Amino acid sequence: MATATSVAPIPTDPQASGNKGWAIDFSGKTVVVTGGNRGLGRGLTEALAQAGASVAIIYNSAKDAEDVAAELSKKWDAKIKAYQCNVAGNMDHITKTFAQIESDLGPIHGLVANSGISVVKPALELTSEDFNKVFGVNVLGVFQTCQAAAALWIKRNQPGSIVIVSSMSSQIVNSPLTQCFYNSSKGAVSNLGRCLAAEWAPNQIRVNMLSPGFIKTAQTSGMPADLRAAQASQVPLGRFSEPFEQAAQVLLFLSPYSSYQTGSEAFVDGGFLIW
Repeated sequence: MATATSVAPIPTDPQASGNKGWAIDFSGKTVVVTGGNRGLGRGLTEALAQAGASVAIIYNSAKDAEDVAAELSKKWDAKIKAYQCNVAGNMDHITKTFAQIESDLGPIHGLVANSGISVVKPALELTSEDFNKVFGVNVLGVFQTCQAAAALWIKRNQPGSIVIVSSMSSQIVNSPLTQCFYNSSKGAVSNLGRCLAAEWAPNQIRVNMLSPGFIKTAQTSGMPADLRAAQASQVPLGRFSEPFEQAAQVLLFLSPYSSYQTGSEAFVDGGFLIW
């Protein structure tokens, strides 16, 4: 069992006299974003850099990750570096990657466990290889990156904040897509987050989940137009979200304004789950 730290001090009241108010500023802080070079992850990297954070992008095989890091670093005048690491692979490599990040960018303050994949097939065509592929990244990969971050924080009695990117598919079948391994992996990772939140709360490590709905990314833009239209029509707000609309919740979870929030799952889905 993790050793408890002392109770964290009550955060500074943003409305107290002399404070600048409700502004999120990550200047001097380092945040790790897995899968932070494309899609939603890129949007999260941009938002964190814009808020002043140094960002470590962890990627597996993408050929553009270092170029994306350089591009966004220049755009936001921020420290952004890319690190190759298979989050579902060898734990020793993950631990060494986190150590290298701290050597390059300074102590890690937050983690966004965003890496995720899907296999879309009818259930009768799915294989054990498909299962291992999806659950390896979506569940084991999330756990291992959370474990690497928490180990650093607990060792030095440092509070920390983790955001696990799950999905509204943790709650629904998300028809007509046939992706039962993806949906069930997101249900698993949401519960994993609650388990970690409970276990690490005495160490002042908060774990919360972002569960997006449909997001406008390069991947979803390549889907058939009729499928995208059908999906958007089911959303009460009538459209897919922009990545920055998801990033706002992530920044809130990582910030001191969520200091009393752990084990929460935020559904940023345009109201989809209302139905």
